[in-house]
Amino acid sequence: MLSHPDQVEQLRRACPEAEGAAVLAGDPCFDRMLAARRHRERFRRALGVRRGQRLVVLNSTWNPEGFFGNGGGRDVLPGLLPRLAAELPADDYRAAAILHPNIWFGHGPGQIRAWLDRARRSGLALIDPVRSWRQALLAADLVLGDFGAVSYYAAALGTPVLLAADGRDRLAPGTPLAAFVRDAPRLGPQGLLREQIERALAGHRPLPGPAEAATSAPGAAAALLRRHFYALMDLPEPDAPALLEPLPLPPYAPPHVTAPLYAWTRVEGAEVAVERAAERPHRTDGTAHLAVHEDTLDPHALESADVITREGDPDDPRFGGPDAWTAEVLRRYPHCPVAAFVTGPHTCTVRARDHGVFRLAAGPGADADPAAYASALAAWLGAGGRVPSAGTVLQVRTAGGVHPVSVSASVSA
Repeated sequence: MLSHPDQVEQLRRACPEAEGAAVLAGDPCFDRMLAARRHRERFRRALGVRRGQRLVVLNSTWNPEGFFGNGGGRDVLPGLLPRLAAELPADDYRAAAILHPNIWFGHGPGQIRAWLDRARRSGLALIDPVRSWRQALLAADLVLGDFGAVSYYAAALGTPVLLAADGRDRLAPGTPLAAFVRDAPRLGPQGLLREQIERALAGHRPLPGPAEAATSAPGAAAALLRRHFYALMDLPEPDAPALLEPLPLPPYAPPHVTAPLYAWTRVEGAEVAVERAAERPHRTDGTAHLAVHEDTLDPHALESADVITREGDPDDPRFGGPDAWTAEVLRRYPHCPVAAFVTGPHTCTVRARDHGVFRLAAGPGADADPAAYASALAAWLGAGGRVPSAGTVLQVRTAGGVHPVSVSASVSA
């Protein structure tokens, strides 16, 4: 089963005896992705990608020289993951990894999760390698990959691709994949990651080769395959159209960041700029504080936190509600001035030690992590801001835009 006439010619050159068994049948995998492109925004929301965020998908084939292997002797991925967390602001970027099924089954799911535990605590999503990789690829803004099929599919879809491991010596010369690997832009592992990613996004021009060579019959694989199967059985085809199973909507899996984040902030009146990352910012045009999730791997980080966060159902009896939890946290950590309980995708409760308890809610058009709103409020209060009895609206600049956030004093705390 081949997807393009060029592959028939390659087969003829490599193994003439097999040419008679070749069948041009399109590419059902690619056809399913083409049919599901209209659901891109749903796939992005399933991964918790917010408006203004960019989804960077890391992809590795199972070859030893692939991205998750030694990358041609450089061990690219182990050094890259902590740098992604440090250099890419958490509210501007979401990261996910598609690893070939043979990587999962060769090493075992427990070992993969153990190797990637630090990255997962910084928000990396591990994509189901069988059921959800196509949806993640459709949701991606950029793919950091290698010479595997997923990177090629991404380029065929018109998505920007940066190759971190090319494995060119393993590819048959003259093939579309070899041409793609030759022409695709490279990730410089020693260069600034954010700068390279933003340059790739801004200057992206789809490569024509992958889109043309992925299949010679886009959207027709189901019909071609069924026609061939029924001919082999010497049976008439059914009257109903031949259709492929649609790609399912993956379960909702928002980022769960428990690694400490440094929040750089700049207050200008009622507007607060916020940028959170795993590395302390080297900037002099604002202030920075440390925001730590209560479930951090290192409990000592809580002792020096400026903001302690967690998320959960406001009615969860284990925490006693946002008011009780925030009060308990500030009692336990007397040096921490602010505790924030995220109660939903757009709301949180913040207790500031010297100012009281506040309810924060995203206004019209706002779509950022409520924990970023909490950091913005902490910075604003620290700069002398006061919430009037009627409440106020902060303009939080993060995640590629300005997000209006209503702040009201709690009457129940």
